[in-house]
Amino acid sequence: MGATALAARPGAGRAAAAAPLPVTVVNNTGQFDNASIWVYIVGNDGQRQVRVTPDGQLLPVSTADNGADGYTDYAIPLAASGDTTIPLPYMSGRIYVALGDKLKFKALADGNGNPALAYPAGWVSSDPNYPVLHDCAEFTHIESGMYCNTTMVDMFSVPLAIRLTGANDQTTGTLTSGARARIFDELRGHETFGPLVLEDRRVLAPGHGLDAGLFPADYFDPYVDRVWSEYAGRDLLVTTNAGQFTGRVSGDQLVFTGPAQVSFNRPPTRDVLFCDGTLAAPNDGTTGPVAAVLAAALNRGTAISNPNQPATDPATFYQEEPAHHYARVMHEASEDGRAYGFAFDDVAGFASYIEDGAPQSFTLTLTPF
Repeated sequence: MGATALAARPGAGRAAAAAPLPVTVVNNTGQFDNASIWVYIVGNDGQRQVRVTPDGQLLPVSTADNGADGYTDYAIPLAASGDTTIPLPYMSGRIYVALGDKLKFKALADGNGNPALAYPAGWVSSDPNYPVLHDCAEFTHIESGMYCNTTMVDMFSVPLAIRLTGANDQTTGTLTSGARARIFDELRGHETFGPLVLEDRRVLAPGHGLDAGLFPADYFDPYVDRVWSEYAGRDLLVTTNAGQFTGRVSGDQLVFTGPAQVSFNRPPTRDVLFCDGTLAAPNDGTTGPVAAVLAAALNRGTAISNPNQPATDPATFYQEEPAHHYARVMHEASEDGRAYGFAFDDVAGFASYIEDGAPQSFTLTLTPF
């Protein structure tokens, strides 16, 4: 979760007969009126890429939907006043919000010739949506429940909160009063993270900043080197649902034994930030969970201070330089301390993620700027 639209969980598929989940969009920005905000619900139904219409129809993406300007118009306008409710069928994807201008989604043919959408990439200066103030929440709505999160994995722009009612009543993602300005100001004032702040439009996650030449490609290298040196002489223990793994550095690899043998090459900074490459986490029940825990320890700066991972005390996170100040600031700004500051921020339950097996309603609130 977090980095891309949520993959469909087992059992996902077309569900035209499924009872829709009411999704209510609340505009509490205090700066934009309803007529200046548009919503897009896009993703997949397990078989094809789809989008949701204002009345809750699930329609396939089509290249024929591209207009004269070359882009689709899948925008759902907000109600003239008050809240806006949209029926959400079974699907997995993202709810985008655009403020001040519409987003440009282009329908293309994918590698298999099937219709697909080019999603906004606000971290790419040449992307047509780069000038537009926008953000998104992610979700999977299937027969077994609703699984959803806010995300700063790619960037932070619009403060969003989500509420899910059903068997429980849960809210996450809410920022403290004035937090958006504090996030921008604190990161802008940091020598290394400052270039990630793009005017008052958005803050890029450092991985995308690295790719754009705005963040040092070797930022985490000294810390990773220290971790590799540390565990050449003692054990690193990682506990997952599969059991406990014991890691030692051998040569240039961190090799874990236990329920299975799992090994990782020394990751460069980019792999740490994206939790990918040498830290890729396949959905295999062994390598994947260990990779996630290791990536979280490196991003949070707890890999040396705590040889028993995952670390669970947030007071110990981001305390050692070089620190992931982007993720730190996002967590400090949230009311419940949870945020999706990097792809495996869900390790030990610190992501702005909620789920419910018997959902009754979902609310996405654009909170005050």
